[in-house]
Amino acid sequence: MNPVLTLTSDFGQKDPFLAILKAKLHSMLDRPSIVDISHEIEPFHVAQAAFVVQHSYTHFPEGSVHVLCIDDTISPENKPIIAKLNKHYFVCADNGILSLISPKIKPDEVYEIDVKQVPNDSLNSLGVFVHAAAHLMRGGAPNVIGIKREDIEILLPFKPSVGNDKNSIIGKVIYIDNYENVITNITEELFVEIGKQRPFTIQVRNNEIKQIVRSYAEIIRFDIDKNKRVEGGKELALFNSLGLLELAIYKSNPKHTGGAASLFGLQYLDVVSIHFE
Repeated sequence: MNPVLTLTSDFGQKDPFLAILKAKLHSMLDRPSIVDISHEIEPFHVAQAAFVVQHSYTHFPEGSVHVLCIDDTISPENKPIIAKLNKHYFVCADNGILSLISPKIKPDEVYEIDVKQVPNDSLNSLGVFVHAAAHLMRGGAPNVIGIKREDIEILLPFKPSVGNDKNSIIGKVIYIDNYENVITNITEELFVEIGKQRPFTIQVRNNEIKQIVRSYAEIIRFDIDKNKRVEGGKELALFNSLGLLELAIYKSNPKHTGGAASLFGLQYLDVVSIHFE
């Protein structure tokens, strides 16, 4: 499969910046294969962008180029870089996002983009990123437009903690999706290791959940006639496809009735805990 070029930003869809970014790429490349990962990242929310990219980039062909436009204003403390990581290229600011995307694997190569090689009318971060991405997509080597460096800015990911008595796990909210489902940093592996099949209670502010289902639909009693059973609005917990504890409200529309985040009153980095008997 041929490499593709992916875009992730906090631009949103309202302003012209995304259109300008794509127009510049199309002007420099012949029929580029461009995929939008997300442009609804909260402004300057590096950790949120890292979560989205971390769990999506490996699904693209090796050699793909991933442009990350989040908190990317060029400054002496926020240099534009190219990194080769896990056989993929990343073009972004050195703001710690790469260390969150891959906390366990260090980049194979890192280059600070030489802005002197970028046309004078493109010296903002968008222009620099486009110049670098187009160069890589044409098969150019990163050392032609960059200066090799050994390190990147490091941000430490939040890890769940285990109580001294091994009877509790204290986690945090690390992502809230479009349905207002709440994703925590508590892994299924840790839950199994500490829980040892004991009864448990998931504490979510003043709410308690005492079971974990395997799918959203498992919360519904399909043995009851459809006209008599209650479906929407049921709270549930499950380990999602990423292996992370997720809290949800079955078939709840966040725009009308609210999702798990608003109904539980949870925001990014709020505490979710599990207590074992």
